[in-house]
Amino acid sequence: MAFREFHSGPTSRRALLRGGAYLAAGSALATLPFGRIALAHDVSESWPNVSAMIKNYVDTRKVANMMVTFGNAQEDHAHTVGGGTLSLQSDKQVDENSLYRIYSMTKPITGMATMMLIDEGKLGLDQPLGEILPAFAEMRVLNDPEGALDDTEPTERPITIRHLLTHTAGIGYIITSKGPLLEAFAEQGLVGGRVSRFPIPGLPEVTPAPSLEVWADRLAELPLMAQPGTKWIYSASLDLLGRVIEVASDQSFESFLQTRIFDPCGMTSTYFTLPKSETGRMTDNYGIAGGFPIPIDPAANSIYLDVPTVPSGGGGLISSPKDYDRFQRMLLGMGTLDGTKVMSEEAVRIGTSNLLPDTVDTSDSWIAGEGHGAGGRSVGTQFGWGGAAGTLASVDFGTQMRVALWTQYMPTEAYPIRKEFLAALEADMPKARGG
Repeated sequence: MAFREFHSGPTSRRALLRGGAYLAAGSALATLPFGRIALAHDVSESWPNVSAMIKNYVDTRKVANMMVTFGNAQEDHAHTVGGGTLSLQSDKQVDENSLYRIYSMTKPITGMATMMLIDEGKLGLDQPLGEILPAFAEMRVLNDPEGALDDTEPTERPITIRHLLTHTAGIGYIITSKGPLLEAFAEQGLVGGRVSRFPIPGLPEVTPAPSLEVWADRLAELPLMAQPGTKWIYSASLDLLGRVIEVASDQSFESFLQTRIFDPCGMTSTYFTLPKSETGRMTDNYGIAGGFPIPIDPAANSIYLDVPTVPSGGGGLISSPKDYDRFQRMLLGMGTLDGTKVMSEEAVRIGTSNLLPDTVDTSDSWIAGEGHGAGGRSVGTQFGWGGAAGTLASVDFGTQMRVALWTQYMPTEAYPIRKEFLAALEADMPKARGG
């Protein structure tokens, strides 16, 4: 089943990205007393409104689980609020080692992998993509993004690595393209992740491309939705960077992430393929239909048990709250975690900063008035992104805070969880500061 993030338009992304509310919350967390707590534990008593919100969703069985993690600077753990079970049919409680489909929270990981290669001189931030993947050297642009695929004009400038990192290359996406371009994405198997083994109403049946290399070659044959460097369009560009990383590093994308990020960060529970031995800690994913959760990817028979033909740098990873918190800690540590240098401080600083080209127009996009770094939003000192099944994660370099929200349902706009979470967080601030 193709990955379309289980929605028909940008509504859920706007709910996550508009206004910068989620990342802005990190600034207020700076004064909270996490540093006084010696060991990771549930801090629900300090967050009664957040806890009550989570309890309501879990007790009414709208979701099987919901958990928030809060971490401070280089504390080697994150504190939690909430919980629940791996599935609505399970009694096993979720914890920091439970496994979630993080979907687009994969993007910042791919972005940082790209920054490593830029730092090492194997890629250039403003290097033309065609120098790495020659098939992209001479692209065409649709005169009408929803029009015929042969109604095009030549590009005015080459696609660059910066464009790919910031969704400004003009490339389409199976979850944002429309008309003939969307049909071509589906026909060519240009998916960005996986949802279910079962047919889902409203989602096309798609056979993924047989490899990341073929996926990239097929993408190069399709026209762009806009001139490179002119518009912010949520795109398949982070998936394409997986292939760029392979060519630049002379290493498979999966191997690069494993050896350069997961291993040195101690991320032992982050996978493209779910090991059969780990199904016992994998959450079920639910589709919300008519207000009711319906299992669309049960852990015991998850589509993630299959090796993907295309490892998706834009939405393909499974991870645990503990693992992703270690990635966030590495970023807050400016590339160093527990004494291990994973990437340079400069690569982190540049990658989490606003990399949008000066020529790009974001006025009618989901990030209007905001910035974008290497695979995630960049607003002031904050950097982060969310996933299609309800997960969120951000770091704030100014306050040295890391925050994440963990649950598992689609589409994200089925419930106003993100809005309610922010309201509950704000309401709890005075009590939490009192510690």
